[in-house]
Amino acid sequence: MSQSPDAPGFASPPGTGKLRLAAIGDLHVVESHRHPYRELFQRISQEADVLALCGDLTNFGKTPEAEILAEDLQACEIPVVGVLGNHDYECGQPDEVARILHQAGMRCLEGEPIEVQGVGFAGAKGFIGGFGRYMLSAFGEPEIKTFVQASIDENLKLESSLRMLKTDRTVVVLHYSPVEETVQGEPHEIFPFLGSARLGETIDRFDGVRCVVHGHAHRGAHEGRTPRGVPVYNVARPVLNRDLGVEFALIEV
Repeated sequence: MSQSPDAPGFASPPGTGKLRLAAIGDLHVVESHRHPYRELFQRISQEADVLALCGDLTNFGKTPEAEILAEDLQACEIPVVGVLGNHDYECGQPDEVARILHQAGMRCLEGEPIEVQGVGFAGAKGFIGGFGRYMLSAFGEPEIKTFVQASIDENLKLESSLRMLKTDRTVVVLHYSPVEETVQGEPHEIFPFLGSARLGETIDRFDGVRCVVHGHAHRGAHEGRTPRGVPVYNVARPVLNRDLGVEFALIEV
């Protein structure tokens, strides 16, 4: 059975050893799937200490899709943390999707940090907006300002989560990318819809962040770095399958 967020694995005392992090995003579970990830979660439990799920866990944000994934999560014997993605919002019930997955053992990191074996985990879905000098600013029509405010709100959620952690080592879990490097390979025209440099700026304000994992950019690149040099890994399932020939990323923290 997967551990609940109150289980001992989520509150282990700080340690000096390396933590093995398994990370994957964009599972896109649909109603026709039957135990699509049970075997994978069993295998991850043997190879990693923590599993991070990086959004788009369902295909349309339907409760039956979440229930199918939740059933498979019961096979995971290690702590599971994660965030939702844009697909998990499609049916307008992200809170219900999160509740179902929480009951199955996933700790949702949407502004709610957690410590596992001495490593802090902070996360948020993130949002779109673009990178560098092309990042959208809050200027002009009210609709644009509302759009940009949604991006700012996600950054504030992540910032608040990072401030609450007191660990020497921190992992950031996102759905949208915080850097342009890991969306390279996607059509250039859609870069602004794959992430926001605001996320990277927020991450770089905190010491101790050892790595960032995200999904969403199916045709992006696996590795990048924030301006301060924090490693960023795109762990969208299609990227892992195509570039690395693996089903999940395994990262030492």
